[in-house]
This record gives sequence, C-alpha cells and structure tokens, in this order.
Amino acid sequence: MENNKEKNNLELELPQNVAQGEYANFAIITHSSSDFVLDFARVLPGVPKAQVKSRVVLAPEHAKRLLNALRDNIMRYEQTFGPIRIPNQNQTNDSPIGFGNGEA
Repeated sequence: MENNKEKNNLELELPQNVAQGEYANFAIITHSSSDFVLDFARVLPGVPKAQVKSRVVLAPEHAKRLLNALRDNIMRYEQTFGPIRIPNQNQTNDSPIGFGNGEA
C-alpha cells in the first residue's frame, strides 16, 4: 500500500493529442462482475447517430473512488459557483447519462 508521500510524488504525463480532451454530453455506464465500462459520446441535434468518443474501463474499486471524487468535486464546485441545475431532472428518459443492462 502506498503512503501519502509517494502518492503526492506521482507525475502525470499529458500528451499533446490528449490535452484538449473530448467533449461529451452523453454517457452509457455498463458493468460486469469485474469491470465498469464508461462510454462517452457526443449527441448533436439533427444527427441520428451518436459516436462514442472515449471509453474508460475501471475496476469496481476504482469506479467507487471515481464516484467519491466526483461527489467531492461537485460539492466544492457548488459551494463556489452555486447549485448545478439539471433541466427535467425528474424525467429519467431525458437523462444524458445512460445505464446499460449491466453487461460490459
């Protein structure tokens, strides 16, 4: 198990072709007993097909760590900038996040 000092010394390399990122406004999350698969896509008006722009495969433990990190960062964001408003939040069919059938 790593100690905090070793974690703080981790250096990340950000290649030029990855640095700008990919815009995604739609995600599908599926899982198996050993992996979570997050597919990120871009849905555009008038385009009938969304293309997956990025796929991230995580072990269940890392998926839970990601969930906790997102929760923490959203909380800090909202403390600084105010609540994030989600239109039609009660209508699950309009959600930009999709949940697959549980198979990766």
